[in-house]
Amino acid sequence: MIRTLISASLITLFSGQLLAAECSLKVESTDQMTFNYSSIIVDKSCKIFTVELQHTGKLPKNIMGHNWVLSKEADARAIATDGMSAGVEREYLKDGDMRVIAHTKIIGGGERDSVTFVVSKLNVSDKYLFFCSFPGHISMMKGTLTLK
Repeated sequence: MIRTLISASLITLFSGQLLAAECSLKVESTDQMTFNYSSIIVDKSCKIFTVELQHTGKLPKNIMGHNWVLSKEADARAIATDGMSAGVEREYLKDGDMRVIAHTKIIGGGERDSVTFVVSKLNVSDKYLFFCSFPGHISMMKGTLTLK
């Protein structure tokens, strides 16, 4: 009886860990202007979600820098356009841009940065886009983020 109870408890414990939502993700960016993901699904059971951005290339950030920016899909192009004049020192994002939900800093080859955001600020019915705001990169470096 005790053995059965312990076995059931262990199965419950381990299955709970296997079913737990992944609330973080490592995203890689390259010197060829790519992310290794074109879509990300965030489980709405996550309280926070963390994206770690790694630049796997070799070029410096002033030449081929990348960041990871999250916004509503409808706002992405305007954010990237408005950020162009901000320069690399401001992560190519306009100061205080309330349309930006989360972003990493601009990183160059071999560097990494991360950002954590509160999942409850997202809405299941909204469409989200992640992208790089370095000038011109949004055309190739973008993807969807979906809350499920």
